[in-house]
Amino acid sequence: MAIRYPQPLRPGDRIGVTSPSSGVSKDLRARLDVAIRDVEARGYEVVVGDCMDGDGHLSAPVADRAGELMSMLTDPAIRAVVPPWGGETAIDLLPHLDWDRLRDAEPTWLVGFSDMATVMTPLTLLTGTATLHGNNLMDTPYRAPDGLLSWLDIVTAPRGHRFTQVPPNRHRTDGWDDYAVHPEVREFTLDTPGRWTRLDGDGDVDVEGRLIGGCIEMLCNLAGTPYLDASGFARAEAPEGLLVYVEAGGDDSFAICRYLHGMRLAGFFDQANAVLVGRTSAPGHESLGQHEAVLDALAPLNVPIIGDVECGHVAPYLPIVNGARGRVVHTATHSELTQTLD
Repeated sequence: MAIRYPQPLRPGDRIGVTSPSSGVSKDLRARLDVAIRDVEARGYEVVVGDCMDGDGHLSAPVADRAGELMSMLTDPAIRAVVPPWGGETAIDLLPHLDWDRLRDAEPTWLVGFSDMATVMTPLTLLTGTATLHGNNLMDTPYRAPDGLLSWLDIVTAPRGHRFTQVPPNRHRTDGWDDYAVHPEVREFTLDTPGRWTRLDGDGDVDVEGRLIGGCIEMLCNLAGTPYLDASGFARAEAPEGLLVYVEAGGDDSFAICRYLHGMRLAGFFDQANAVLVGRTSAPGHESLGQHEAVLDALAPLNVPIIGDVECGHVAPYLPIVNGARGRVVHTATHSELTQTLD
């Protein structure tokens, strides 16, 4: 099972919008419209599905959400699928998806993060289809800072393409953008300096491996199930090992520590050559901060652990392709992630 990369998007291609988890409330529809117009401005046709209701925590009943996602991912006229954002319980979709059909279909880009990792990471592990973690549709109007890309840049890349992203060394620590009040906001507020941090010790890092990962609070619920068999994926696709990335969306450090211990015990990190940990604004405790929680769980791996990477819920966002070949370089003065679609 070789990694299956979708064909690069070209102007005129269709992009499907559906909500496998949470939909969009009426007061945020203006932001949705702005985001759709931005995608259309790139020359794409946007197809909005029926599963978009934002009155509750789910956009529609599970059969409807699974059916619409399957329909979009197997429609040869739709070249990418992106949700407005994540949510809470996309895990209910997994037994309703036809994984054999997805494996046989021409691959389509599935984009998103947070609760979308519940679907995207299994899609890569079970079918070999590359998926794109790092932006949701509501984030699309933001201009990527120098050194980073948006998902719309990556989905146009052909197989074999190599691209390097360099963190801007600034991030947001205070508040968030209120889309109901400012639906047109396009600039990230990056109010605090900060670099990647090696958590497990000192020394430069230069390591390669096949990229896989996602949101800790979502993936931990799949640990030990057939949907998160990273070791089997590595044996088939990455005998050289994996670059695993994880990020905490909002749970406190005690919970994150427990989740990571469970994922390690279930074998998710067994083939990791290094672990990238997303920067988080989630709370810590006096006796156990978020960095300490990661080390408590993952230090036994004896691989480099690099924290404060822009692969999570803290702006800005560094897109990562699940299944791509990655190379991480981190020194006292420079950090970068190179991804190759091979």
